Amino acid sequence: MAVQVFCRGQRLALLMLSRSVSHSSVSISEPDSHTHTPAPFSRSAIGTFFQERPLLTNPFTQDALLRAYLQRHLPDQQVQRDLLLFGDRLVSEIEALGRQCELSPPVLQRYDAWGRRVDRILTCDAWTRLKHISAQEGLVAAGYERTYGDWSRVYQMSKIYLFAPSAGLYTCPLAMTDGAAKVIESLGVPVREAFERLTTRDEKRFWTSGQWMTERRGGSDVSSGTETVARRQQDGWFKLYGFKWFTSATDADMTLTLARITDRHGRSTAVLTHTHSRDVPTAELLLDGMSAELLSEEGRGVASIANMLTITRIHNTVCAVGAMRRITHLCREYARKRATFGKLLKDHALHVQTLSRLEVETRAAFLFAMEVCRLLGREENRSASDRDALLLRLLTPIAKLYTAKQAVSVVSEGLESFGGQGYIEDTGLPSMLRDAQVSVWEGTTNVLSLDVLRSIAKSSGSVLQAFFTDVTERLLVAEASAALRPAVTSLRTSLSALKRFAQTAAARPAGTLELSARDLAYSLARIYMGALLVDHATWENATNTDIYAALRWCDQDLCPVISRDAAGCYDPQTAAMDTALVYDGLQP
Repeated sequence: MAVQVFCRGQRLALLMLSRSVSHSSVSISEPDSHTHTPAPFSRSAIGTFFQERPLLTNPFTQDALLRAYLQRHLPDQQVQRDLLLFGDRLVSEIEALGRQCELSPPVLQRYDAWGRRVDRILTCDAWTRLKHISAQEGLVAAGYERTYGDWSRVYQMSKIYLFAPSAGLYTCPLAMTDGAAKVIESLGVPVREAFERLTTRDEKRFWTSGQWMTERRGGSDVSSGTETVARRQQDGWFKLYGFKWFTSATDADMTLTLARITDRHGRSTAVLTHTHSRDVPTAELLLDGMSAELLSEEGRGVASIANMLTITRIHNTVCAVGAMRRITHLCREYARKRATFGKLLKDHALHVQTLSRLEVETRAAFLFAMEVCRLLGREENRSASDRDALLLRLLTPIAKLYTAKQAVSVVSEGLESFGGQGYIEDTGLPSMLRDAQVSVWEGTTNVLSLDVLRSIAKSSGSVLQAFFTDVTERLLVAEASAALRPAVTSLRTSLSALKRFAQTAAARPAGTLELSARDLAYSLARIYMGALLVDHATWENATNTDIYAALRWCDQDLCPVISRDAAGCYDPQTAAMDTALVYDGLQP
């Protein structure tokens, strides 16, 4: 039977329905003088309010910092027109394709209709369409056409930055493709067709490349973890035998992988190879006689993929920043249409303060990413100074590790702006947080922090000297600005403290530097991002918001390695206590 709840006036009541009452027979209605019972739900009142969803509008026109940055450094009208049109295409076409990829993930087909083993993974049409669009828009090609000289990488990565949040993770094969092209170009090996296909704008000829490095031992130590064997054939090619535990962009047209060439005595050496793959996106692969061509010198496989890691880490950085910009874009758009407690979110000062903090993080990350792209462009155009080269080596792992952490934090906080809708899968919003967490690719925070230490050691400290000199020069330009003085003072104080730490680090007990690696990388990141924000704020067309962003960034602890060192965090006894705390109560 139906349960009727009578509402008088405008009073609200909290009601409990007995579990014994069928949910399908519950209705709420006005008192009824008729003797018959109304049909269930016939007079239900669901109200007229429906919350408007956040709308994506042209992300290029909505990005004041991107437009200002290009106006300052790459004021080319063709670049502006291209990005404007690309922004329109993102909204009208690409966003829906990316969503389709999210809703239609790859499906493994083990057997065909007649029982034959095929091991084929089927992807949706949107995935294929994104490949064609990537070629048309030159998302890889732009980096190698070098139309804009030193700024060609900035132009290319500006498009990746806009593309990534809408791309359904198609940026993964693009990063691998860019990395493969870079390796082939740097090695100068005779595989011209492969390079041309990787860097073409012709969608019919365009190839993507995978990256098959990880085996069952996993981790970043690919040298000792590679067990796959390469056997030389009479025609000069190789056959691969082994198991790849994780393969990126496995549906690509070719791939780069590591294997060991076994000589006649049974010894083996690491080698970089490229192979033609099967139609599989990301998978575990058993290689049983796959054909491969040698790219690197024998024994130089791991060394030869260094250029690929530079490219893929920069792609990861740019995509992380793109995620941050997209969530801040949607948050501020939604705040103009979502009303709570009698007014719009944009009129709640606390909410706007939260969004402002996300904006500061995003701006700092953007400038950091673009600076690394600029340095890469200068290196590729052979116009890089010694300092540029040293900075690129130091800053690439730092940018990747720090923006990855920022992206997870900013996107997570941004989702709170949508309340419960930020957790509901149907909105498409939660996938942004999951995709941001893909930052574990291309090196975890600790692995990259140790890579920073290696760059310092291998250069005998030259990368740090380049860092100190670059930041100092940027601050000299800004010291004439009274408005920026608090930020400049904070940066100088932190830079001086970091110099002292670096000078005394070698005399510390063994293990101190490793314990401080993470905090050192964070300190380098925060100081450099602050210097870039200050530098941007000194531009003649800078706005008050540019100055405000620099001031807010420099309010924080810019050099955590100093504060944590003072707290004894790197002392041997502290390391012992860390171990005791982590394993407290663990049973054998």
